[in-house]
Amino acid sequence: MRPVLEVSDLKASIGHVPVLRGVNLRVQPGETVALLGRNGVGKTSTLRAILGLLPRAGGLVRFNDTDLTALPAYRVSEQGIGYVPQGRGIFASLTVEENLFLGLRRRPDSGLIDYVYTRFPRLHERRHQSAGTLSGGEQQILALGRCLLRSPKLILLDEPTEGIMPKLVNEIRREISNIAKSGVAVLLIEQNFRTALKLAGRIYLMEKGAVVHEATPEHLSADPSTVHRYLGVSL
Repeated sequence: MRPVLEVSDLKASIGHVPVLRGVNLRVQPGETVALLGRNGVGKTSTLRAILGLLPRAGGLVRFNDTDLTALPAYRVSEQGIGYVPQGRGIFASLTVEENLFLGLRRRPDSGLIDYVYTRFPRLHERRHQSAGTLSGGEQQILALGRCLLRSPKLILLDEPTEGIMPKLVNEIRREISNIAKSGVAVLLIEQNFRTALKLAGRIYLMEKGAVVHEATPEHLSADPSTVHRYLGVSL
């Protein structure tokens, strides 16, 4: 099966400082892949470089049959890639529904709107409410719903459970799992190692701007020395 996303030898710098030194990864259709590592190793920069938000200095990014390497960021998003950034990117003064439709050239098909509201009934209940009054977990659901309104084939998630109350973390996990089961591929950055183990079918570990290890959750669970070396987590 051909990957929906293939990243080969991806390099990028911020100013004169290299932050990506040749990242290699792939994501299959409907697969959830986690990209893990300590703070500052280049995880968020990898997502931003895939999207063209961080200028690439080398390498190849291929999405389905399209080479994204030379495309500007707005053209990348048009290919069918959704992005939920760290912090969710919600506009607090706008209503829930205004946030959902933000950036779209026209109102989505009513069937697609119904699909998102059926999946996330809380968003429908609060569609006229200011997004800034939502809890962190509800804002994360809003960000996921906004992605789904664009019918993506791939969603990039940066720390989706960060700052969310524990009782809502399971709900976020469940929604991400459901998204993958619907056939949408997911590339996930997650500091919560247990969440990554529950969601991902494969895990990449990063260090110093490069992917240095690939494993299944089962193999990582049985390899505490590798987990501690790259993540600083004790099993």
